[in-house]
Amino acid sequence: MSTIFIVIPILFVLMFDLGLTLKLDDFTRLFRSPRPVLVGLFGQLVVLPVLAFGLAWAMHLNPVFFVGVVLIACCPGGSSSNVFSMLAGGDVALSVTLTALSSLITLVTVPLVLMWAVAASGATTTAAVSLPVGNLLVQNIVLMAVPIALGAGLHKWRPALAARLARALGKVAFPALMLLAGVFFVQHYREIIANFGQLGMCVLVLILLAAGAASLLSRATRLTGPVRRTIVIEVGMQNAAQAIAVASSPFIFNNEVMAIPAILYALMMNVVLLSYVGWLRWAAKS
Repeated sequence: MSTIFIVIPILFVLMFDLGLTLKLDDFTRLFRSPRPVLVGLFGQLVVLPVLAFGLAWAMHLNPVFFVGVVLIACCPGGSSSNVFSMLAGGDVALSVTLTALSSLITLVTVPLVLMWAVAASGATTTAAVSLPVGNLLVQNIVLMAVPIALGAGLHKWRPALAARLARALGKVAFPALMLLAGVFFVQHYREIIANFGQLGMCVLVLILLAAGAASLLSRATRLTGPVRRTIVIEVGMQNAAQAIAVASSPFIFNNEVMAIPAILYALMMNVVLLSYVGWLRWAAKS
């Protein structure tokens, strides 16, 4: 069974759940308090893809994995980042704003970054990877913008129902992503094991560099502790379900092996960020 039939409903539900929590204030925050929002978006939409490109190039990844690493890096923030921000004592409202804005902005930026990645990977000469940009735009709109709009509409017109649904869906989001990772691992364990040394190291270093860069960027722009913690989490936590959907979709790359970096990222980012949250809570008690 192809993972695309699992990841599409999971991604749709995750984006619908995000829409259920959105308010107009989540978008107007950019104008009311622009600095933390712009710093967070810059870290996620610019710094993280540049780091991914540099690491993939430095480690001489093959074209499929090269594009796969850049793909997970240029996706929007993961919906679980809001929970992680709360656990870390961060700015949850800022986390929601960054997740929402990045989910919409990446409708445009993901195709642009991937065109750059495909060209730089050497895939244009080996014909290992091709990118149908139009199909990518349509799929992202259907699986990202549409469910967000539906959730936001329900939040506006039936807020009580939206709140109940958000609570219910919030409990299944993380287990669903882990189920997807488990199914994917079973289907592709040979490729994962064979490439885990190089690719696993690349993904782990990417997550650590992203968190470090986000912290330095926040300090350089004089952002406070809770805001800084939120930006570290937002820059480090990516929407792995979207990356898997793009890689495995028969309308785009149709290459489940390309989704291996996203699976490894999903597993490792949770370990790294949970460790980060644990360290913050330990430091607060010391």
